[in-house]
Amino acid sequence: MPVPISPNFWLVEGNDFPPADSAEADEPIAVSNGLTPAQVLAAYRHGIFPWFSDRGLVFWWSPDPRMVLAVDDFKCSRSLRKTLRSGVFDIREDSAFVEVMRACASASRRGQDGSWITPDFIAAYSALHDRGFAHSVEAWQNGQLVGGLYGLQIGRFFFGESMFAFRRDASKVALAHLVAHLKKQGITHIDCQQETAHLASLGARPVSRAAFLALLRIAGVPEAKTEARAS
Repeated sequence: MPVPISPNFWLVEGNDFPPADSAEADEPIAVSNGLTPAQVLAAYRHGIFPWFSDRGLVFWWSPDPRMVLAVDDFKCSRSLRKTLRSGVFDIREDSAFVEVMRACASASRRGQDGSWITPDFIAAYSALHDRGFAHSVEAWQNGQLVGGLYGLQIGRFFFGESMFAFRRDASKVALAHLVAHLKKQGITHIDCQQETAHLASLGARPVSRAAFLALLRIAGVPEAKTEARAS
């Protein structure tokens, strides 16, 4: 996917991103050489996320609109409810984080050539997993990992990153488990980043960037950079 690169967008060093609302709706807000756990954490706290890399460069985005799933709006179809009741999947949390990322990286996606989940991405998010920010929900069947998702939890907000399914409904069951888990914690929204028909079928909807940034503040996502500067 061609991405315009402007010298004004370069994140030369550190974690000081430009304001999220300064980006054009369909252009990256910043470009960097690689990424660090500190940069990832700082970006999410400002409503920005890394997506796709090219020639060793990482592009940072704050799209307008932004796809968001309110947990109360999650659509659990009749067939999915049947699958959940059947217990065909063993659902676990944080037991195979790196494996989930690798499976997401290998999953084929319509309209995408390759994956943005490079070894650098896996290293950065794994470090955040070790620090308690990044989490995975996994669907297992007969001892094999067959579906799941991963993302970051900051404050009372969950930032979804990617999901995969090697068995029908495996990723949807993982998402249903995540929604139930977040409800218990008082977390009301999941950032889904990009608008897709699949996400819309599960209840996600696009919101304006201004509305998304307001949701972050309401959810107590801190803007402070003290924690983010630790790599």
